[in-house]
Amino acid sequence: MDAINKSAKVSEADRIDRLRLIRSENVGPRTFRSLVDHFGTARAALERLPDLARRGGAQKSGRICSVDEAKAELAASHKLGIAWLAPGEDGYPARLATLDDAPPLLAVRGDVATLMRPMIAIVGSRNASGAGLKFAGQLARELGEAGFIIISGLARGVDQAAHRASVESGTIAVLAGGHDCIYPPEHDGLLTAILNQSGAAISEMPLGHEPRARDFPRRNRLISGASLGVVVVEAAHRSGSLITARMAAEQGREVFAVPGSPLDPRAAGTNDLIKQGATLVTEATDIINAVQPIMERPLMRPMSEPDGDPFENDPQGHDRDQITGLLGPAPVTIDDLVRMSGASPAVVRTVLLELELAGRLERHGGGMVSLV
Repeated sequence: MDAINKSAKVSEADRIDRLRLIRSENVGPRTFRSLVDHFGTARAALERLPDLARRGGAQKSGRICSVDEAKAELAASHKLGIAWLAPGEDGYPARLATLDDAPPLLAVRGDVATLMRPMIAIVGSRNASGAGLKFAGQLARELGEAGFIIISGLARGVDQAAHRASVESGTIAVLAGGHDCIYPPEHDGLLTAILNQSGAAISEMPLGHEPRARDFPRRNRLISGASLGVVVVEAAHRSGSLITARMAAEQGREVFAVPGSPLDPRAAGTNDLIKQGATLVTEATDIINAVQPIMERPLMRPMSEPDGDPFENDPQGHDRDQITGLLGPAPVTIDDLVRMSGASPAVVRTVLLELELAGRLERHGGGMVSLV
């Protein structure tokens, strides 16, 4: 484990390389980290993309973001007051930086000092009850008075109630789309109020990106990942808030749930969370007492496991065929692939990286992968 460096500074050249790599085809946050772990820098990884994709079975290499495209995106962002920050730079939430799938660059607008303070996420139903909205606001207000920043997804219902109640103490909106594509549109005024009161908004998406259904779970991992813990106020079965709670548990964050009437379907998900071990919340002190010991621990990030250069340790054809043959549409863990193939973890990770860059691999939560 290594301690998080909060004073790192990325050069503009490296920022452009990072943006080019994450905007290139078939490169997501986890793939980005694997590539940089392999090759040391984003620029070195960019040079190797075509060969890795070819080895993964691609007929042609995926599109690679050009220098001009990256510079244009940065220039357009700067005009709107958006800074693209790398993990370790001031303004990049320190807890978010510890994730394996942390955004290589985060688009930040607003007060960066707010993003460096301890955060509690409050999420819940979009069609919340009046009581649920009132309690979400009460929690947000009391947590704000206790020195915590409230982070949420700017959605209707519980999200907006939490934001509105914590505008003065500090709140962060996590966007599913680009900074110029606010969803829902009627919350544009709420976002303006947040930014005018020393709050902030963050996104990993480019300008002009309209949020799609699959972008919301991706956004949710940022909400939970940046926080000490996630409070779910109201959530029906199969709601997006439960996805956020599951991600929080996978990320090692605290999960809190507000109990509700067993007769109200909007409380079914939160009541189930409590049955599964989430901390029951009836007042803000329940949350404060639970996270206080966590705040006293040093923040650490897992050390990467260097696999060496996959061109110097090129997986043998039979290893590649065997690992690919073990994959299918049903997700399997990487540990199981290592055990069943008999190959080294380095070889398995390299083959998976090749397949992903060829557009043939899909990654799931919990370290699971499947063929597309």
